[in-house]
Parts: sequence; C-alpha cells; structure tokens
Amino acid sequence: MIELRQVTYAYPDTEAPVLRNLSLEVGEGEFLLVMGTSGSGKSTLLRCLNGLVPHFYGGTFRGEVRVAELDPLTLGPRGMSRMVGFVLQDPESQFVVDSVEDELAFAMENHNVEPSVMRKRVEEVLDQINIAHLRHRKINTLSGGEKQRVAIGAVLALQPQVLVLDEPTSQLDPQAAEEVLTTLQKLNADLGLTVVLSEHRLERVVQYADRLVYLPGSGECPIIGSPQEVLPQVDLQPPLVKLAKSLGWQPLPLTIKEGRRFARAVKLPSPAAHPSTAPADPEPSDAGAMMRMRNLWFSYDGQEALRDVDLSVAPGEFIALMGRNGSGKTTLLKHIVGLLRPERGKVELWGEDARGKDVEDIARRVGYVPQNPGSLLFADTLRDELDFTRRSHGLDTGGYDDLLQSLHLSRLVDSYPRDLSSGEQQRAAMATVLVADPEIILLDEPTRGLDYHQKQTLAEFLSSKQEEGKAIVMSTHDVELVAQCAERVVIMAEGQIVVDGPARQVMSDSMVFSSQISKLFGDDRFATVDDVLAAVQP
Repeated sequence: MIELRQVTYAYPDTEAPVLRNLSLEVGEGEFLLVMGTSGSGKSTLLRCLNGLVPHFYGGTFRGEVRVAELDPLTLGPRGMSRMVGFVLQDPESQFVVDSVEDELAFAMENHNVEPSVMRKRVEEVLDQINIAHLRHRKINTLSGGEKQRVAIGAVLALQPQVLVLDEPTSQLDPQAAEEVLTTLQKLNADLGLTVVLSEHRLERVVQYADRLVYLPGSGECPIIGSPQEVLPQVDLQPPLVKLAKSLGWQPLPLTIKEGRRFARAVKLPSPAAHPSTAPADPEPSDAGAMMRMRNLWFSYDGQEALRDVDLSVAPGEFIALMGRNGSGKTTLLKHIVGLLRPERGKVELWGEDARGKDVEDIARRVGYVPQNPGSLLFADTLRDELDFTRRSHGLDTGGYDDLLQSLHLSRLVDSYPRDLSSGEQQRAAMATVLVADPEIILLDEPTRGLDYHQKQTLAEFLSSKQEEGKAIVMSTHDVELVAQCAERVVIMAEGQIVVDGPARQVMSDSMVFSSQISKLFGDDRFATVDDVLAAVQP
C-alpha cells in the first residue's frame, strides 16, 4: 500500500535533512506506529504520504513515495485526499466551517458526493467516533479533545484507504483515547483500512500496532519491526515495558493483562514494612491558600461549564486537574488567570477578589500556558519572545540560560518559534511564561508533543519550582506524569469537582485515571516504575 524509496528531505533554510535515505514498505491493512523523540521526523514522514511534504512546506526532496501506486509528489494533497485521510497534530488548523456536522460534510461536498450518501456517512462517523452529542455544536465551543475527535471524523467521512494520524490521542482523556484507538483498530480489522499513526504516549497504542518504526533523529537509519523486536532496542518505553525490561520478563508484555502473570510473581514488601506515602487525611487544607474559588458558576451560551466549584491552592502544592474532555478543566484554569469571569461566586488571589484586577495585573503573578502553544508565540525568534515577556513584567532582558537548558531549548533560542515541532513549541510556550517567574503556574495539557525523556525533564523542572514554593495546577490526561509528580488530584465531571484528594489514593481507586503500574499491582504504594524497583531491590 505504501512504499518509500531512499527518501531524503530537508525543510527550507536548514542544512541537515530530517529524513535521510529512508526506505519503508507498509502492507495493505497494516497498523503501523511511528515513534521517536520530539523533532526526530515523525510528522515529516507522515506528511510525505499525502504530499504536504514538499508541496506545502517547501524544502528539498529526493527519493520516491508511492501510496496505492499513486505519487503524492505529483498529485499533491488535493489529489491524494480521497486515498489518504490526514489528521494533524493541531486539529484547529484543519477546520474550515463553524459547526461539527458541517465540518464532517465539508470534504465530501468538495468531492461532489451525493447528498444521500453524505448524510449516511455523517451518521456513521458520528457513531464511530462517539460524537453524536456534538453534531449541532459550534466548533469554537468544543474542548481540545472534542475538536480532535471531530477532526478524525471529518477525514473518515471520505472513506480513505489509508488513515494517517499525527498524535491523535494527545488531547484525549484515557477513556476517549481508548474509544478512538478501538475504533481505529476496528476500522483496520473489519475494513482493511491501512493505519499509520505517530504517538508519544506509547502505553496507549503500542498493543494495537502490527509494526513499529523508530526514528532515532538526525537522519539516522530507523529501526523497524514488531513491538517485541523494537522496544527492547530503544530507550522510549511505556512504563509496563520499562518495568518488564528491568525485571527480565519474557516475552515482553504489552498489555496489563499480559503483565499481570509476571506481576503476581514479584515479591513486594508488606504494607507494614513498606507503608503508603499517601497522606492519612485526604481533605486538602485551606490555610494560607494563594488562590481560593468559592461557589463558582460559569456558562457558555447557556451551557453550564462550571457548577458550584470550590477549590483552594496553597504555596508549594502540585495539583493535577483530571476528567473527561469537556468536564471544565480549562474553564477553571482560565478563571484563575482572569481570562474568564464567574457568573456567580468568586475567585480570590492572595486574599483579594480577582474581579477588580485586570488580566495583565494577574499575569504578573500567575503564569498560564494554554493547550495551543501557538497562541503565545508571535515574535521572530524565541529569544525575542522571552525578552518581550521580561520587559512586559518590568524585568531586565536576558538571564534565562538556565531555564532554556532545563527545557532543552538552548539550541533553538534564535529559531522562529512557529517552525518548531509540536513538542518544541510546547516547551517554547512554557518558557515564555516561566521566564517571568510566576508564583502560580497553570499548565493546560503541557505534555502534548513531548516524548518520555522530555516529560521526565519537565517533571524534574516542575518539582524544582515546587520546592521554591511555587504552586502548580496542571490540567492533563497524562496519568503517568500525574503519578510521577502530582501530590493532589482533582477530578472534574460536568463542571463539578467530584473527587479531591491525595494523588496515589485517588489514582489507585480509579479504573480510568490510574497509571499502568497502579493498574498492574492495584496498590497505592506503587504508581511508578521507580516505586516498584525501589521495593524489590535488596
């Protein structure tokens, strides 16, 4: 179905190619997972399959690409659109119309599909992706995860033979991600649809893949094979695989079901010898809070988004906001920074009502990194971005070398921010906020586009900020990051806080918002690989 021969590609104004002499064959009906570090060329490889590279991005291209014997280099994205359905990392960048139902029909209208067929396909897609309840919604009112599911549905409506997805679950909650991946697996198994997918959260998708393609970066030769063949050779591994490799489990388990038979043989200490580190009192204290929400209500066009929310944030706290897409997490963060104002109730910052403060005043002490990092990036270089933030806060420019090094951005300081990869943009946006040294740090899905190494670096960086007394409130679907660094978990549903307690206790009691290790052992003492290794080693 897909064949690449000696493909070499370099983006404009760059010397080193991101892909070098890449050859690859993908069979019809295959489920292929492309993995690698951020910036290693995963998105570039996917863009070659429908002609976005080089038609849209320019640059220098050599080699041959064939998809179902069609040439994307000759036909371009328009000519390949019936054959290859493409879902971008940022779903907003591919929306054209205002409403969900119109967006699902738009591509079919451009291909002169009969109205009766269009209606049938729209209904099928609404059911396949489980978004029937969104059909009449305006796209600009959807959460980030809901937008991503609509983008997947829009390309499925053309019934392509090849479906290409660039990090399709990066903004989805665990349950929604499982639903989407199960749908892809069903399309792959029942219809023979060829699926090519890139993803950083391997724990979600690796068990569905027939083969993996690992791109080392710097144009080096890829490693290609089955998950059991590739994963032991690379250092990007989901927690289950990392634990299995450390303890010598063979054959390598890819699912919790496969791992449980090994876990039963692991000799873990008794609770008395190795007690839980979770606090005994799950009720958070309100004493000395930097931020308080009291009886907070808010609606979008009459649709309730927050309902009677009470929340406090103390200095040095690390709080993870979790919940389904559309549960109100982003809306809550926007109220803290003043981008939204409550209809009822109030937000207090350092004991003062935030209603009397401008967003600019709040932003001097509260830093907010939104879901879409591009909304913060507008200058010609990352250095200009950082200097602008420093000046707007009355600070001297420069002096941020340690921050750049912590976020692995030093080599990109003079790059145009919007030319960076998704993960690099995420870290750049974070740097533009953190360079002002805010006292409360608000992060909305900060791990989108980040590989395991970068997430580890982020966790260490945020822990250092926590030790300085900064309060961190992070909205995320990344349960593994939460298990690693959050102390308190707040789970939201339909605009309300339904659970608020110690992270390990909350996650061990949850069937959805729990880490792989929590699911494997069912013990709140063990939420990460390091927890287990520390307990079993003499």
